[in-house]
Formats: sequence, C-alpha cells, structure tokens
Amino acid sequence: MIKKFKLYFLLATVVFSATSCLDKMPEDSIPFDESIQTVSDVNQAVIGIYAAFKSSALYSGNLTLLPDLQTDFVYGIKENTNIYGDIWRWKDILSTNKSIEAVYAALYNVINRCNFLLDRVDGVRKITTDDNDLDKIEQYCGETYFARALAYSELVKLFCKAYEDDDDAADQLGVVLTEHYQGDEVMKRASLKDSYEFILKDLDRAAELLALDKDYDPSLDGALYNNATYFNEYTVYALRARVALYMRKWDEAIKYSSKVIDSNYYLLSSCTNNISSDVSYYKYMWTNDLSTEIIFKVGFTVNSYGGRLGEIFFNYDYTSFRPDYVPATWVINSYNNNDLRVSTFFQSYTTGYSHHLSWPLLIKYFGNETFYNAKILHVSMPKVLRLSEQYLIRAEAYVQKEQPDYGRAGKDITAIRTARYTTYGGATALSAANAMEVIEAERVKELYMEGFRLHDLKRWHKGFERKPQDQSLDSGDRLKVEADDPLFVWPIPQHELDAPGSQVEPNESNK
Repeated sequence: MIKKFKLYFLLATVVFSATSCLDKMPEDSIPFDESIQTVSDVNQAVIGIYAAFKSSALYSGNLTLLPDLQTDFVYGIKENTNIYGDIWRWKDILSTNKSIEAVYAALYNVINRCNFLLDRVDGVRKITTDDNDLDKIEQYCGETYFARALAYSELVKLFCKAYEDDDDAADQLGVVLTEHYQGDEVMKRASLKDSYEFILKDLDRAAELLALDKDYDPSLDGALYNNATYFNEYTVYALRARVALYMRKWDEAIKYSSKVIDSNYYLLSSCTNNISSDVSYYKYMWTNDLSTEIIFKVGFTVNSYGGRLGEIFFNYDYTSFRPDYVPATWVINSYNNNDLRVSTFFQSYTTGYSHHLSWPLLIKYFGNETFYNAKILHVSMPKVLRLSEQYLIRAEAYVQKEQPDYGRAGKDITAIRTARYTTYGGATALSAANAMEVIEAERVKELYMEGFRLHDLKRWHKGFERKPQDQSLDSGDRLKVEADDPLFVWPIPQHELDAPGSQVEPNESNK
C-alpha cells in the first residue's frame, strides 16, 4: 500500500529525510511528536520538500520522459541499451514496471512530506510571537500546499482517466487522498472528481498564503526571473490554469492563464534577440536554464542535482554519441521553415553505432553548460511551468468554449510564433475547421519531450501510429494505438494492490 513513511529529523544533520515503514526509530532520530518545533525546523522541512522534486523519478527523469517515450515522439534505435524499452514498446507496460513504480512512490513521498509538515506546523505557530516569523510560517505553508497539489495533479494525470465532466468524474477512479501524516485515513482511491477538488482546495490555500506584494515591481531586480526555483502566487495560477484545462473548465482556464500572462512578471523568450553571440534568449533557457518565461523550475547546483534528462538522447562519453532514442521524423518535419525552435531543439550528429546513423538529436536536453564544464553531462533543470504553456492553455480554452473566440485564440498562437520564428507577419487565422488542429500541432512543437503528449492524446481521445524510420527497432516502430487504449492510463503498481488490507482498486491497464 501507499506507505505513510516515518519521517524524522536526524540529530546529526537536521535534514528532513524519509524511510519506508521502519519497524523502529533509528537511535539517532527524533520521533514525530518531538520534531518540527521551531520556525527554522519548518523551513528545513520545506527545503526537504523542494529537494524531493529533484528525484530522477520525477521531472528530471521518468515523469518527464516516459509519457512522451510511450507515444509517437521518439524511436528506439538499433543497438541501444533498451532502457525504458518496455514503455516504448507500449504493450509491455505492466503493473510491476519499476520506472512507473518509481514515479508513483516519488510523488507520494512529496505528499507524505507535505502532510508531515502540515500536521506539525500548528504547534509551532502557537508558540511563535514574532510577526515576521508568523509571516514566514504562512509562506512555508503556502509552498507546502502548492507542492502537494502539484504532486497530486501529476498522479491524476498519469494514473486516472481524462476528466470529461463532473458527473462522469464522480463515477471514475481518482487517487488515494491523504491529508494527514498521522491518522487512520483509508487507503482507498477517491473519485476523480473528489481528487481534483482536493487539488483545487490546496491551490486556493496556496494562492492566499503566497500572495505577492501588489506594489512589487519585478522589473526592478528581476527577482522572479532569477528565483523561479521557488513557488509563488503565479506558480499557483499557472498550475490552476493547467488543472482547469484538464477538467475542461474553459472559463477557469482562461481566467488563471490570463492572470499569469497579463501580470507582466514573465515574458516569452525571443529566438531572434541574442543574449550573446549566436545564442538567443530562447536557446539560453535550454543551455543555461535561465529565462524570463520560466515560472517554476527544479533548482539544481553542481553539488546537488537530480536525473540526467538528456542522457538517453546522447549517451555522450566525450568520444561518440550513442543515443537510445532519436526524434520522430514527423515531429521535425512539422516545424515551419522560419521556426527557430528546430535549431534550438535538434542538431545532426553521426552516431557511434556500427550502423553510423546520422540523425538530428535532441540538443534541447544536452545539458546545462555550467554542469558540462564541471564534467557533469546531460543535466538540465526541469522547467515544470513555463509561460508558453499558459498561452497554449488559453488558446485551447478559447476555442473549446461554448461560444468560441477564435480571434483571441489566434492572438495567443501568434504571440508564441512571433517569439519563436525568424519572422512571423500578420495573424494566425483560426476557425472551427482548423483551430484545434493548429493548437494541437503547436503543443507538439513547443512542448516536445516535456511530458505532455500522453495526457494530451488521452484527453483529446486520439490514438497514434508509428511507422519505421532509419535504423529504428522493429519491436516498436510498427505500432498503432487506438484512441482510449487502456494503457493511456498507467497501471497502479502491483505492490499497492497486493499489500495486506489494501483497498486500492486497479486500473483497466492492470488487467
């Protein structure tokens, strides 16, 4: 079952840590009732929550890569290491899959850390008299509510069916909801509707607690741009917009994406204006992880980082490139000739395999230059929330409304293309006949390999087909998946179903 990890503050290091279902407490630890007693302890617990997002099972690895590997975005290449091969082959995805288990466990680790802190923080608040410290506590709680909402939003995206409407969602399986670290909450899946309502409740709390000073001018010091590694009011709105889109609440999606877009706190990074010789502001976002359009990224340093997003696309050893996966031809061909995302995302190399395949490889994740210079390859800070996604959310919501607004949706697509193209004159003409086709294609081009494709196809009720390309593995390059295939929803890990006393229900993909 989902483990309510016993969490302790180790006396030697005062570091928030987690271990799974210990039978007894380690001799050098502080038990639950004696932990988190000061504002500093609360701060350390929040640092631990942020650190949990560094897991290679999450945004710097599985959570970002697997949903796109599973679809039609990449091809396994002959002589590769077969890493994630079962995911890519689609039909081999089992409830015992270790990569999926790791995502599930890592997300609940974040949730358990949040619950642990929220169960203890009232005791600290009661003995705190300094107003500044009380404000800090509110800030920390806001960050914690957001972290929990973010983790649950990923769980419902991967392990649940798409949200169609409130009535349907009330009859669909959601996720196991836990609000407390200590307690007797039943380990049983809530409805999909209740799961989303839990997320919205946490986001409402976070928005209230993380509200920024309305007199704050980000242009004075660029603080938000440089501190995108922390949650704030606008990370809440950005996730709220995404969740509203997934719930098909079009007006809500427009409302919250507009809060982000119209705030002027963030700006789309230009592909034509350069930050240095031959490096555009947009490319700099991928080579150095700094940008005016990043709303939240998982912060890494050369001494503390997570997974290697680019490894499977290069496996560079300072001598040759031996990628496990290469981009699909249809994706590369979908970009306009003026679209500078192509040169930002892809660069042709000859691989070191015996077949010497020459192919455009995904340099988007080749790695942060600072890390590369420190001999750390293929590590990039995952960009969990970006401004361009907010434009795409709003555009889709505009055209899906009962009374579509194709003009405003077109302006949002134009805004993205203007920032990404060498030149983009005029406006994007959308109509009932082409609007969703254009928006769906733009999501592919802008959000390629950022972990959205599986859920996008699921919520659009679309299948896909892979056709062979040069040196691709025939074990998965002739795949046709119909809309609403059960494996669009990941299986619940088998150990959750088999645990003594488990009431966790399986998905159709478990069967």
